[in-house]
Amino acid sequence: LHDRWYPKVKRRNDLAERFVYGVPELIGEQLAEASLISLPGCYATAITLGLAPLTLGLGLNLKTVVVDGKSGSSGGGATARTGDLHPYRNGAITPYAPTGHRHASEVKDFLELARPGTIGSLSMSAYGVSHVRGLLTSSYVFTDEAVDQRELQRAYLRFYKGKQFVRVRRHTETIIPVPDPHVVLGSNFCDVTVMHDEDGGRIVVLAALDNLVKGAAGQAVQATNIRFGLPEETGLTMQPVMPA
Repeated sequence: LHDRWYPKVKRRNDLAERFVYGVPELIGEQLAEASLISLPGCYATAITLGLAPLTLGLGLNLKTVVVDGKSGSSGGGATARTGDLHPYRNGAITPYAPTGHRHASEVKDFLELARPGTIGSLSMSAYGVSHVRGLLTSSYVFTDEAVDQRELQRAYLRFYKGKQFVRVRRHTETIIPVPDPHVVLGSNFCDVTVMHDEDGGRIVVLAALDNLVKGAAGQAVQATNIRFGLPEETGLTMQPVMPA
């Protein structure tokens, strides 16, 4: 998988096997003793936090997962590319990775190794939108297993109980339907919503975060806090810049 998605990067297998995948809400106990931590990117963080209660919590076998991702300019990466500059992206909906996004393989690999649930296939399309910061992932999940809205909502609340940086939301609880990147900007929160589409035979999972905080540096600080025995929220108590 590494050779396919990162053909120009030589992989040190002896080091790679020592890394833990740094999503604190999912592997916190491993972080406490970790010598090497691998931090996922913003898309991978949002998708993984959105799907984990289904696979790791309920142990569901997901036949197909289709992810639609929309990111502001702050998700454009560290390399300067003309098409990623905000003046070009502003006012546009840019399908920069409609097929074959490498984060889809990363998420599937982590969740399959973590188990107990399984994922048959996970594919992703990614779009650049006018936002300066923040992203939203919409995961459309198809499974043969019977679930309903109440069971799903309870499973998400139970899975993230005590996890202060993941907020399980109801879609209609605010004036602005959530999750929306607008209401997490500047914070280390990831907002997650799960809905059962009975007519469509699917589960819809939405997740929103700030690319530069929970999707990057904020999560790094969170993982470091756990590693060195500090309160998890140290340095991360800033609230969203827009009321949620």
